[in-house]
Amino acid sequence: MSDAPNPYVLPADLPVPVDDGAAGHLEGMTLPALALPSTSGADIDLAAASAGTLVLYLYPRTGRPGESLPEGWDEIPGARGCTPQSCAFRDHFGELRALGADVLGLSAQSLPDQMEFAQRVGLPYPILSDPELELAGSLRLPTFEVAGMRLYRRLTLIARGGRVAKVFYPVFPPDRNAADVVAWMESP
Repeated sequence: MSDAPNPYVLPADLPVPVDDGAAGHLEGMTLPALALPSTSGADIDLAAASAGTLVLYLYPRTGRPGESLPEGWDEIPGARGCTPQSCAFRDHFGELRALGADVLGLSAQSLPDQMEFAQRVGLPYPILSDPELELAGSLRLPTFEVAGMRLYRRLTLIARGGRVAKVFYPVFPPDRNAADVVAWMESP
């Protein structure tokens, strides 16, 4: 394990992820009727949540202050930045709601980990826990393995009427993703 970095700050020399085509099939797909536990205290069904407009961002895993990252984490393109990405969606939440969108975050982390994170950074929207990567199996989403964990690659879906209308993949830098989503939703 490496020294414990500040999860709120992105290093300047992170490797930039490249589009490997792993999300190219997603636009037009229907979000599945998949209910996952959330930090709201209730399971959230993705099909129901996407009946209107839904911004669903997926991320590998959030760090905790004082905890070390998995060995080599910063060298994995697109791995670092889950906390800054989530905080940016928190900061743009009012704009996204004004544009008619609901927001959900999702990772493979356990619900207790998600609860700690959501409370620590004050997220105004639910985070979903998908430790079995059920959504990945259903939509053939890109994942990667590190330190014995299988995790989601970072991507953001905008669904309207249950179907994926826009995919942001790869997402880089992650702390700009929420602003990019707002800009796309505001464009004619």
